[in-house]
Amino acid sequence: MTLLDFPGHVACTVFLGGCDFRCPYCHNYELADGTADPIMDEEELLAFLKKRIGLLDGVAITGGEPCLHKDLPELMRRIRELGFGIKLDTNGYHPQLLRSILEEGLADYVAMDIKNSPAKYAVTGGVDRINMDTIRESIALIMNEAKDYEFRTTVVREFHEESDFEEIGRLISGARRYFLQSFTDRDTVPYGNLSAPAKEDLEKYAQIVRRFVPDVTIRGVD
Repeated sequence: MTLLDFPGHVACTVFLGGCDFRCPYCHNYELADGTADPIMDEEELLAFLKKRIGLLDGVAITGGEPCLHKDLPELMRRIRELGFGIKLDTNGYHPQLLRSILEEGLADYVAMDIKNSPAKYAVTGGVDRINMDTIRESIALIMNEAKDYEFRTTVVREFHEESDFEEIGRLISGARRYFLQSFTDRDTVPYGNLSAPAKEDLEKYAQIVRRFVPDVTIRGVD
């Protein structure tokens, strides 16, 4: 159960395996690389949800990257038929599936990760190259079609610097809201020697992005 992942809802979080990125700071790397064993199938998930009608009112679908699964819209339909609201987390690299989900109204809230400035997007995503046109397409889709949404960046001292947030601000200019999330190290993070930014740096980065997005908030820092 979570009160944080799906704003305004008492929700459960569903993790789907597989991802086309390999972010060095990922907390769910065993989901991204496919080494985690599934703990339930779709029918077991729906049975779990049926027992919690009236206790939960939302389902947050995350990963990995949920949009790798072509049958995701059907799963979302079945969850919605039970009366739950749905939040979708995405890396924004599957705009065609995202478009169909948004056009059908299957997601009440969409959260898209913005990895870094365009020049550093691939290295931050742990891949050889990134098609930034694909990322921009998803950003535009979400801003124009999503019922409600957020963009967010997990900030890692070794990957992000002041100039990156000028570019991020331009990338999502006019967005409804943006969160900076401070990196937290865990045993599941695939690469060592990564660290959180200083609080004053996060505040500086937030102020830069506020020139482009008025509602900018820092998460994960007291």
